[in-house]
Amino acid sequence: MGRSFVGKNSTTPSPARVVLSIFVMILGFALVADFFWASSSKFTSSYLNIASNWSPYHNSIILPNNGPQKGENIGVKTKKDVVPKRILPATFQDLPAPELKWEKMKAAPVPRLDGAAIQIKNLLYVFAGYGSIDYVHSHVDIYNFTDNTWGGRFDMPREMAHSHLGMVTDGRYIYVVTGQYGPQCRGPTAHTFVLDTETKKWQDLPPLPVPRYAPATQLWRGRLHVMGGSGENRYTPEVDHWSLAVKDGKPLEKEWRTEIPIPRGGPHRACVVVDDRLLVIGGQEGDFMAKPGSPIFKCSRRNEVVYDDVYMLDDEMKWKVLPSMPKPDSHIEFAWVLVNNSIVIVGGTTEKHPTTKKMVLVGEIFQFNLNTLRLMLHNCFQVAVLNAMP
Repeated sequence: MGRSFVGKNSTTPSPARVVLSIFVMILGFALVADFFWASSSKFTSSYLNIASNWSPYHNSIILPNNGPQKGENIGVKTKKDVVPKRILPATFQDLPAPELKWEKMKAAPVPRLDGAAIQIKNLLYVFAGYGSIDYVHSHVDIYNFTDNTWGGRFDMPREMAHSHLGMVTDGRYIYVVTGQYGPQCRGPTAHTFVLDTETKKWQDLPPLPVPRYAPATQLWRGRLHVMGGSGENRYTPEVDHWSLAVKDGKPLEKEWRTEIPIPRGGPHRACVVVDDRLLVIGGQEGDFMAKPGSPIFKCSRRNEVVYDDVYMLDDEMKWKVLPSMPKPDSHIEFAWVLVNNSIVIVGGTTEKHPTTKKMVLVGEIFQFNLNTLRLMLHNCFQVAVLNAMP
């Protein structure tokens, strides 16, 4: 038996204080044990399995539903406060990557949506596009990278499409194929043109066999290739593939030749030729459609599926499937550039927000390494949500 030695000024602790001390010790022990248990791989694996089985989305994240809901009073607890969470697919997460430095350039003369852009040396030619849902541009603006200025505006042919264009250049001539004619969700035109950037003169080319919206377009092996896009109803994905022999801005044939169809149809894809290989990246199936019976072809929302597919044509003239993009990406036909034997794709749009149904903008930069034929994330920024017109 041990002895207790009590000092002259010591006092015996009260029963309440003893009980409180024991309670604090037990609570501290429990918290430490819980921390080590939660940190174990067994707990983490079990939690992820439960979460993946419970969630209606694969690879989803749970976010707090901040702010009062409609009809709620601030400061008053409601049943919704008990589980203030909402679930979003992983598509809407920012992906970790190193930061790049951006330099702000001079603003464009007019705002544009679904226009087209082609760079030749230090000049960027920007064509057509929506000014608003009820107004489309019918001119070309030129940006000079050397002195950071806009100038040299000129008009497009009257018969030329105003949005959803197929476009490519050989370094002097710009080939413009099909597209939507007019604002809202009007129909497409099969008219095809070529622009001589040195003289600013336009010439006609043979019309496309069938009009398309935003087809993948490229020059490959002396031929102008046009693939996929949306059909004449603006919604149905098409897989047709045509080509036309051209040289120095002139057609060498009177009609388009039918080629091997693309494996998956749809508009708004990047289409790149490098090392004698033709690559088609990303895109979507479906789009806004004209409301039935609307005299102004008013746009109405339809379901869209954005995808991450990558296909390639080479000497065998068979489509090959390459590694997919890190996330689905569309509206990227003019958002790519070749850098150090890589295809770099900037931004785009991805799947619509599952709750608000608004368009989600891609904040990442993707790099496709042509040496390894692999796509990698190169940089990322905050993902934005936009309620945009088509």
